[in-house]
Amino acid sequence: MTHTQYAVQSSRAPAPVGPYSQALVAGDFVFVSGQIPLSPDSKQFDSSLPIEEQSSLVLRNIQEILKELKLDFSSLVKVEIFLTDLSEFSKVNAVYSTFFEGITTLPARVCVQVTKLPLGVDIEISCIAFRGEKHDSS
Repeated sequence: MTHTQYAVQSSRAPAPVGPYSQALVAGDFVFVSGQIPLSPDSKQFDSSLPIEEQSSLVLRNIQEILKELKLDFSSLVKVEIFLTDLSEFSKVNAVYSTFFEGITTLPARVCVQVTKLPLGVDIEISCIAFRGEKHDSS
């Protein structure tokens, strides 16, 4: 069985800061690379942004990448959140939950504290989306 594999690049999300794709489609799955709070316009990180705004910016960037494939947050099956300060988890979680309002099947998720992230940011999120047929578990 042959599966299609190709890179995804949204002009409405920041370009990668290294040698990787914003996302990679492999068959029915989409692997979104870790996104950090870079402005899609300036491609810069504003270190004065509180964690809530950084979280929202990261999630909006992911949203734009998913839109490139006509997907949304209901397509996510796995989310990984990396924070430099786990004491900010409740603030991040509050913002995160607003992006999943109305979605009944939430993705699996992990959240861990790390020592450092690229460009000195406080949060990075990667995720996996499923493009195949969805089935109701009931």
